[in-house]
Amino acid sequence: MASINLIEAFQEFKDAENIDRPTMMKVVEDVFKTLLRKKYGSDENFDVIVNAEQGDLEIMRRRTIVEDGQVEDPLAQIAYAEAVKIEPDFEVGEELYEEIDLYDFGRRAILAAKQTLASRISDLKKNALAKKYSERIGDIISAEVYQVWKKEILMLDEEGNELILPKSEQIPQDYFKKGENTRAVVKKVDMKNNSPVIILSRTSPEFLAKLLEIEVPEIFDGLIVIKKIVRDPGERAKVAVESYDDRIDPVGACVGMKGSRIHGIVRELKNENIDVINWTSNIQLLIQRSLTPAKITSMELDQENKHANVYLKPDQVSLAIGRRGVNIKLACELTGYEIDVYRDNEGEVEEFDIDLEEFSDEIETWVIDEFKRVGCDTARSVLDLTMEELERRTDLEKETIEEVRKVLKEEFEKE
Repeated sequence: MASINLIEAFQEFKDAENIDRPTMMKVVEDVFKTLLRKKYGSDENFDVIVNAEQGDLEIMRRRTIVEDGQVEDPLAQIAYAEAVKIEPDFEVGEELYEEIDLYDFGRRAILAAKQTLASRISDLKKNALAKKYSERIGDIISAEVYQVWKKEILMLDEEGNELILPKSEQIPQDYFKKGENTRAVVKKVDMKNNSPVIILSRTSPEFLAKLLEIEVPEIFDGLIVIKKIVRDPGERAKVAVESYDDRIDPVGACVGMKGSRIHGIVRELKNENIDVINWTSNIQLLIQRSLTPAKITSMELDQENKHANVYLKPDQVSLAIGRRGVNIKLACELTGYEIDVYRDNEGEVEEFDIDLEEFSDEIETWVIDEFKRVGCDTARSVLDLTMEELERRTDLEKETIEEVRKVLKEEFEKE
């Protein structure tokens, strides 16, 4: 029997591992039963037999042999005289099975069937992909960078499926090279032009949560629970954790011996500072912990309006606020309270200042140490002194001092 070569179409199915064999058989059967209905008006007396391994199929026509002149339904019955032409041993009342030559459908019908089959396969693969990643939302995956564009990165998973990492979901310090593997969390699955678009994220709090789960067995086992995560991607993150086992210190377990567990995550997040704190339902204590690394001296709490006035020593104010106000912003997000910072000794709002340590990515450590040696440990304490005074008191070159002052001024201009 002449057979349509459908190996390419079946190969499509085999490549799509998420499409199961029964679904594959059903789709092929449906496509060819549609052809039968168009040609014969019905598919009731036809069997479509699919050989998925070899990539071909056959169609069997089933009719009952009746006496000559007694044929009432040509689709279901065949006259005895016609039957014996096919096989002389046939008798009235027997079932006659006859192969249908697929080319009887005509070349155009066959091409249409192949196109329909390819389209159905494509739809099934799209649906399977959407289902697979919809079930993996919130999971961390590793994928290969395939194309780097201005607004997004195209990545491929181990099966060659396309994944998108938009610029808005990238850590500002991220740098990608084609061919390298990168980890991200599955954020959502969008449908665009009837095709699934899998969106990844490296800025989501869920990404940090999953990294912690990988690095900290106690979190994976459920002995430690992450209560809340807030992030300013690439800059700072605060993680509130709680232990269900009194023998386990949740903060110590997350950080690890000498920071061994947290260091890998910090590197993955491009040196993002991660503050791990103990969760508590005592809001006053939670606010105190959330302002880490600053140490507060007293607090006024307005629980009805969710507002807190926090008083600190002058040298702690800049630490509480943090560079670009990141530390206090994250503390507000973590606690759900609006926090205002005041100098402890005056009760007045502290003029915004930034600890010099916050500039360690732009100013070399030895330069910062030299300023601190002469009592300048914040940005304003440096800017408050004249160039001549700084040259006289420090062992720094004029050009170095000018460059430092330029960096510090630019930071305040941003604010």
